Amino acid sequence: MFKLSSTHKLSKMILAAVLSVAGLSGCTGTKEIKIGTGDTGGAYYAYGTELADLMNQQGGKITYSVKETAGSAANLRLLKDNYIQMAVVQSDTLNDAWNGAGVFNGEGGYSDIRAIAGLYTEACQIVVPRDSDINDVSDLAGKRVSIGEEESGVYTNAVEILEAYGLTLNDLNASRMSFTESADAMKNGELDAFFCTAGAPTSAVAELSSSMEIRLLSLDERALSYMQNLYGGYTVTTVPANTYNGQSEETTTIGVKAVLVTRSEVADSTIQNVTKTLFEHTADLQQVWGVTDQLTETFAVSDSSIPFHNGAIAYYTQHGISFSDEGTVK
Repeated sequence: MFKLSSTHKLSKMILAAVLSVAGLSGCTGTKEIKIGTGDTGGAYYAYGTELADLMNQQGGKITYSVKETAGSAANLRLLKDNYIQMAVVQSDTLNDAWNGAGVFNGEGGYSDIRAIAGLYTEACQIVVPRDSDINDVSDLAGKRVSIGEEESGVYTNAVEILEAYGLTLNDLNASRMSFTESADAMKNGELDAFFCTAGAPTSAVAELSSSMEIRLLSLDERALSYMQNLYGGYTVTTVPANTYNGQSEETTTIGVKAVLVTRSEVADSTIQNVTKTLFEHTADLQQVWGVTDQLTETFAVSDSSIPFHNGAIAYYTQHGISFSDEGTVK
């Protein structure tokens, strides 16, 4: 049985109100760049906050601020309506927006969004208590499961993973919660499992593992193949053992890329400076969520489903990467 909490009904109303006034602030020549992120317990918020701090430390005429949102789909809609000018989004959700598919079916107006950089790989994590009888995704049937916030990429991932195991939302006692809300609910014994697509470690999950023992579910080979065939941007990824307190086994799951995007009309010089900052401060940005791998220009531009912003292209061209006239990598 699907449930939508009153809190999320209120959040949806607030989002609608925000969208209604979004057109009041123009982007061209703006003095503020608002960065859409996600729940405060996730990597998007931590990454966006660090990036905004780094940009503001440069002391330019533009100020950067972070906006907590429900996640990828919400960020793309807020970008479309110019309430925010930059955002971190999942690559699969970005692909759907660009192509008018999935939750964006029948919608238009996303052709003005441009990529800046693919940042890191996010793991689709399915969290359960360590002593749970849930050992496989198929065991989620009839259980209390959070499938992510409305307007989040987590929701799409959850639905598609469930489909890979022959399940639908009607087979679960499903609810839509943020990472932080899901972790609190599990800690209080009110939730049997929750989906969380984010860079690992994710702070909300890490904090939960410090107060109770948890496990992550692995996806089997058949499900991994199903997911990769469903969307070319899905990759097989692992969450190493001991990423979380008490998590003693490596977890194999599906991954998507976190992508920094912007509106096409944001000044080229602004986006070139943002792109330059990403690579000059890779260690600072990735340290905020515990990852030590260095971002490379090759990773940042690979497998993008949308064109890159002219400012980002200017930076990458200086580093030997060629682009077509349409803004895609040659």
